[in-house]
Amino acid sequence: MHRLRVLDTDTVPELIRAMRAALDGSGPAVLPIGPDQTADDLRPAEPVEPDTALIVRTSGSTGTPRGVLLSASALRASAEATHERLGGPGVWLLAMPAYHIAGIQVLVRSILAGTEPVVLQANGFRPRAFTEAASDALGSIGPVYTALVPTQLTRIVNDGGDALAALRSFDAVLIGGAAVSPEIVARSGARIVTTYGMSETAGGCVYDGVPLSGVDVRVDDGVISLRGPMLAHGYRLDPAATAESFVDGWFRTSDLGTFTDGVLRVSGRLDDVINTGGVKIAAAAVEKVLIAQPCVTDACVLGLPDAEWGQKVAAAVAVGSDGWADVESLRTAVRAELGNAAVPKVVVVVDELPLTGPGKVDRRAVERLFP
Repeated sequence: MHRLRVLDTDTVPELIRAMRAALDGSGPAVLPIGPDQTADDLRPAEPVEPDTALIVRTSGSTGTPRGVLLSASALRASAEATHERLGGPGVWLLAMPAYHIAGIQVLVRSILAGTEPVVLQANGFRPRAFTEAASDALGSIGPVYTALVPTQLTRIVNDGGDALAALRSFDAVLIGGAAVSPEIVARSGARIVTTYGMSETAGGCVYDGVPLSGVDVRVDDGVISLRGPMLAHGYRLDPAATAESFVDGWFRTSDLGTFTDGVLRVSGRLDDVINTGGVKIAAAAVEKVLIAQPCVTDACVLGLPDAEWGQKVAAAVAVGSDGWADVESLRTAVRAELGNAAVPKVVVVVDELPLTGPGKVDRRAVERLFP
């Protein structure tokens, strides 16, 4: 019988020990859970699918909880490909929750590198805490890396001072989970590497648009599919969902994009297309324009029901606690780039967007922001 160990991620050293055993086969598969999470719906008492070292709890785009099944070989392949791309193994700073794949992979990379990760204590991300943790990591010999989400990067850049100086000292900073403002990246002055991937690919598998070693990308009818040694082998106790998403060695994502001359460009999600007055608008395209504006740190675009148009484009933009945005200027920028149909009819300006998980915008919570 294949066993499963459910672990609260409050104690990172215990999780590292469990992951080390899962990777070398001496211990059971690991299911990390975070605050206010439960493993009950993933039925931990039942036998675990063969060749599983880690189960990552994810809701994906549907909101329905799933357990992504990852083997030890998939986790190793992802970590090794990352180190190959970045310039070799090194010391990692863990700055995000260890129950999400991005945080877990920081631990896996550390285990395979034979290094001890520096842990930024949770309780909300603050630039000062990042500075203190970074000082411990940067005192190490060899390359030093970290992984952040756009919200964390934005806070560091806007804070400036010691936090920004520390960020610039890292050999590479992975940024994933959501779109990041080009202005923030430019202001950071750091080696920022944007990543694309998901739990089903053991984390990021495309860096700065270029697939990692061993990763194949194809686009069918605008939908991105991925293949490689870091691919999951299915969903926990859900053969129907597994058969639908994992076909002939490929994982079919819910993302739209293009793959030209070896470079992947993600344009949005299948379920984020807004049909307004018969014109289809990719929410991600509007978000990209808004995030590119100097005053905007983040954006979320939704299609809201509308009696006349069927759906209307609505945008929530974050400007930070000290920021300010001219709504008409934002509309003008969208119109110039994407045309009249894409212009948000409703715009809400907030300090920060509500998040679920590391850097993932809580779209349901955003919807409640609109009158």
